[in-house]
Amino acid sequence: MVPDGSHGGLLERDPELAAAAHAVDELVTGAAAADGPVRGGILVYRGESGIGKTTLLDEIHRTARDRCTVLRARGGETLTSVPFHVTRQLLQPALDRFDEEDVRLLFGGHFDLLAPALGLAPPPPPSAAPADPQGVRDGLAKLLGRLADRLRDRPPVLLVDDAHWADAESLAWLDAFTRLRQDRRLPALVVLAHRPLPEEPQRTGVPAVLAALADRAVVTLGLHALTPGATAALARDTLGGHADEPFCRELWSVTSGNPYETVELLAKARDRMLEPVATSASLLRGLGAEARGGGLVARLEELGVGPTRLAWTIAVLGADSTPDLLALLTGTSRAKVAEHTELLRQARIVTTGADREAQTGPAAGPGPDTGTGTGTDPAVTPMTPVTPVTPVGQSTHLEFAHPLIASAVYGSMSPAARTAMHGRAAWALTEAGHGPAAVSRHLLEVHPDEDEDVVDQLRAAAVEHLAVGAPDAARRCLERALAEPPGPDSYARVLYELGCASLLTAPAATVRHLSSALDLPGLDDDLRIDATYRLAQALAHNNQLRDAARVLAAEAVRTPPGTDRRRLQAANFMYEGFQAAEEDGPGRSRRLADLTAHFTGADNSERALLTVRGFDAMMRGEPADEVVRLCDLALVDGIPARGLGWTDPTWGFEIPALTGIAYAFSDRPDQAGILFTEAVRAFEISGWSGAHLAFAHTLLGLVHRRRGNLPRAQHYLEEGLRLADRVGNGLPVHWDTACLLVDTLVARGRTAEARSVADHYSFGPPWPDAIVLPDGPSILGRLLLAEGRVEEAVATLEAAAEALIGRGRHHIVWAPWPLDLARALAPTDPDRAAALAAEARTHAERIGTPTALGEALRCAALLADPPESRRLLTEAVAHLAASPSRYEEARARLDLARATDSPEALAEATALATACGASLVTSDAVTARASSHPPE
Repeated sequence: MVPDGSHGGLLERDPELAAAAHAVDELVTGAAAADGPVRGGILVYRGESGIGKTTLLDEIHRTARDRCTVLRARGGETLTSVPFHVTRQLLQPALDRFDEEDVRLLFGGHFDLLAPALGLAPPPPPSAAPADPQGVRDGLAKLLGRLADRLRDRPPVLLVDDAHWADAESLAWLDAFTRLRQDRRLPALVVLAHRPLPEEPQRTGVPAVLAALADRAVVTLGLHALTPGATAALARDTLGGHADEPFCRELWSVTSGNPYETVELLAKARDRMLEPVATSASLLRGLGAEARGGGLVARLEELGVGPTRLAWTIAVLGADSTPDLLALLTGTSRAKVAEHTELLRQARIVTTGADREAQTGPAAGPGPDTGTGTGTDPAVTPMTPVTPVTPVGQSTHLEFAHPLIASAVYGSMSPAARTAMHGRAAWALTEAGHGPAAVSRHLLEVHPDEDEDVVDQLRAAAVEHLAVGAPDAARRCLERALAEPPGPDSYARVLYELGCASLLTAPAATVRHLSSALDLPGLDDDLRIDATYRLAQALAHNNQLRDAARVLAAEAVRTPPGTDRRRLQAANFMYEGFQAAEEDGPGRSRRLADLTAHFTGADNSERALLTVRGFDAMMRGEPADEVVRLCDLALVDGIPARGLGWTDPTWGFEIPALTGIAYAFSDRPDQAGILFTEAVRAFEISGWSGAHLAFAHTLLGLVHRRRGNLPRAQHYLEEGLRLADRVGNGLPVHWDTACLLVDTLVARGRTAEARSVADHYSFGPPWPDAIVLPDGPSILGRLLLAEGRVEEAVATLEAAAEALIGRGRHHIVWAPWPLDLARALAPTDPDRAAALAAEARTHAERIGTPTALGEALRCAALLADPPESRRLLTEAVAHLAASPSRYEEARARLDLARATDSPEALAEATALATACGASLVTSDAVTARASSHPPE
């Protein structure tokens, strides 16, 4: 008796199949409901090699294919370095059923970005900017979502076997797709099968992603070995009902209940016509040794040199094991390849696509093996005779019968033979017209030999990998190219390319590579300038702003006057200004003003410097009209000049961002909104959906905050944080967005929510080395005041004053510390509060914007006697009514209404506050004589 019964030819897999059947039923039922979401999800099956994972997926495929679109893929032991290998297996067959117009609709306007990653279009030219990895992942995730919508009548089921050997890019894509819905109700069912994850305190790479997927799974099940009863049932089904108990017990002892080993051992027993009785039991252990490790290799060698060499070639070529390539690499004819293939099939070492279809039926997804370490796992199905071979010319790929066989064959080759065969494979693929990326996985395995052709191929492969959003694959190619090594004329160029490839993913490595490249001969003037610029970017991303500025300044001194020097100077002034502290801020500002005094925006280098100058002038509290004049000169017809756009790789996104920020704090939110809306559009079109898109949403949040549309500001800022959270933690965009969101929530009267955001994102000291948008300590002081923590607020605001006054930064809207510090000190130290208010008013008059003037006057009213206070508030309301700052106007109107005790004015102020999304339950005291000072 089989203890747990059999199901679809599988033994002791009822719970696993029941979980799959339930998940498929839920998926189909949800898809059939017109008014509800599809109820897909993730299923995970874990088990050791040979435990029956593939056969379990075969059964799920068989039971689901009548109602669902089943898409299959498998990882490969030697294909982990091939980006999007698993993704292509899953999506290419699904897209093949649509015509070209429908395919482009499914891509949602991002065909040019995503199609190269799927192998549906050639990569962009080398001159194109690298694709953003996050953008490619998100785009492919949305593509699968749209595909699932189109296939709602037969919702997709994705089966991924040997997921522990999946490429990192494909797993990141699946991870992104399965995070699309917070309720975990996906429009597809994703089924993963993989070996147990390593027990590590801090998982990284593929194990970390698999663990994250399992955390979101509907269920994760571990596959266990067969019991003695199931092993006996399998023996009697294969060898006959007369198999006795001693024989079956020894069979289970030899195989430990591993389904693959059990099936293989029974097949050998049948081939040897072994009687399944007690007297034969002692022979099982020897037969079992032939099925794995050295025994399997010995069995292969018994077939002869030709079949052995063919097996080696399949192990190296993997998915490229086509008849022509196999014949070329083995040095034999196609007829010989067919003959040797038949010997390997009869020995159950390889299978063909026809074999697999005969066993499981036609596949909706790719059936052939996808690389060494994959192959059919016979698991716990009874052994069936091998069907006649399909001629090699009709079966496009060969695959190993099991990953254990593939690993054993690949490992049996001597290092020298394996390396040589990878080299020949690279040559053969090149001759067959395969691109550099396809060839590169073989070149990664050959021994360094100072071959410039190898270096050139690896560099070309890196370009292709970058173009499809796979910087890690590009990095591997370029690191291997360095090991070749390149000649002295190209060594620095390879270092430069390696530094650029790792800019977004590993700033510290970029710094190392680009610094080395700049220390060597071989970079022409243009590359040297670009290497310096990118080195500064990497240093800035690595929180080394001072070093970034120093590198740029040193190279600028060595560069002749002209466009290149101005490019370096613009970046130098920018990074110096971004520092939270600097030795001579006023001196830097003077040098920048002198340099740009006669610029007209004649070229992009002048426009970039004018932008930096305009931003610096805004921070210093110079007249807003001058700030706007500088920003206008930096644009062409109100938009960034060609080459200075949001996605331009030469200058970076910072230049247009600084222009828009300067506009926003100069009471020009409409101009800023135009720029920032274009930023979102440009980033989305280019597939830049990581930190860049997050920052663009933050900037739109800033625009709405300045306009006083607080709910809209909150929406964009929360979306900015959501996008930033997907990229990492503690990024500059986190600081800026959290700062603005805290300010917005305090303005809305949602102090507890603001505190929650501040705590979650560690908004507070120690502050980063870069400035925060707007001034972080000023906004933290405002939050502390709202919480009634006056002493802490005063200390925080005084620290902000000390940092900013020394640098000559006096913009009271960007850094409103004097306004809030005056309010905090008014009850206890009215004289000092009055002095602060007077100084703020002086700076506001210099700035000249209605917002700055209105805010300064409202603060001054706090310290004045009642008649003067009413006069100042009346003037403040007039200024703020002429400004774009509706929220600040509402606050001033509320103060005036209470100062004049006017119900009509109070109603008007309350209505305006409500329109802004603010709750004005409390207000500032309007005189210093108030016995208490309610926080703003």
